Amino acid sequence: MLYTVRHVTRFAYESPISESVMEVRMQPRTDANQRCIQFGLSTAPVSRVLMYQDHDGNIVHHFGIPARHSRLTLTAEALVEVGPAPLIPYDLGDGSWEHLDALTASGEFWEYLNPSPYTRPTPLLEKLASEIRLDRAEDPLLLLRRLNTEVYDRFEYSPQSTRVDSPIDEALQTRKGVCQDFAHIMIALVRPLGIPCRYISGYLFHQERADRSSESATHAWVEAYLPDIGWVGFDPTNNRLAEERHVQVAVGRDYADVPPTRGVFRGVSAVRSELAVAVRVGPAHVGGSDTLPFIPWMSRDASTIYTDGATASQQQQ
Repeated sequence: MLYTVRHVTRFAYESPISESVMEVRMQPRTDANQRCIQFGLSTAPVSRVLMYQDHDGNIVHHFGIPARHSRLTLTAEALVEVGPAPLIPYDLGDGSWEHLDALTASGEFWEYLNPSPYTRPTPLLEKLASEIRLDRAEDPLLLLRRLNTEVYDRFEYSPQSTRVDSPIDEALQTRKGVCQDFAHIMIALVRPLGIPCRYISGYLFHQERADRSSESATHAWVEAYLPDIGWVGFDPTNNRLAEERHVQVAVGRDYADVPPTRGVFRGVSAVRSELAVAVRVGPAHVGGSDTLPFIPWMSRDASTIYTDGATASQQQQ
């Protein structure tokens, strides 16, 4: 399936800042089941955007704006092809735990087996694990399928109920949250069992079916590594396996590794007062108007925000 993705982020500051530096993780990944055909990132004020690939294979764009500004707008546009999800068996069969232990003994999956900033064990998490009766008594794949459903059934999808930096205890206490919370909770439950588990950030194409996640926001789910299969995606927000509608952007231990934007700014009394994000994912038509101009590193021109002469002069300089 071919998709176009448009992701717009706007920052506003209470007073103009003199400089900002930011890195962005918005380019869809290219792997065995997904191919990013085109990608462009534009900024306003205009800047030169550079890129590198991190140790997890994520594409990271970064830029600096050394001029006075009170607003910053990022527009990412992508054309991405996602293939059908591979067929997953119902279970793994006898000896799967022993096979899994042999795979993880090398230390290759160490970072996906241990706690990370947003997936640390807590008394509330241990209580939930006890309620679910989480142990190695059943096949690893069957356990993951059941856990995916348990998180879906036990937690209410409630936008604005948590923040991007909320610890898992907030969602565990209220039994409410968003896709990021559900992914963190599932990861924190899976890793102590000896199953490598990682966080996936990306987008979900919404069809007529009733998905709980918001259509105008980014999405998050998890992947677990299983013997003879590899990485398998589970979406606890919507109680399904990751499929052709899931567009991967970045992978990491948890959200702290893969936020869409991360940066710093310099200025007196400058405080971020507004953050607006808009996401649009839709099917693309080959040869139609959905095809995007491809400019890999340099930002495309964007409409100028400021009209005063002093600021325009600074940006020109």
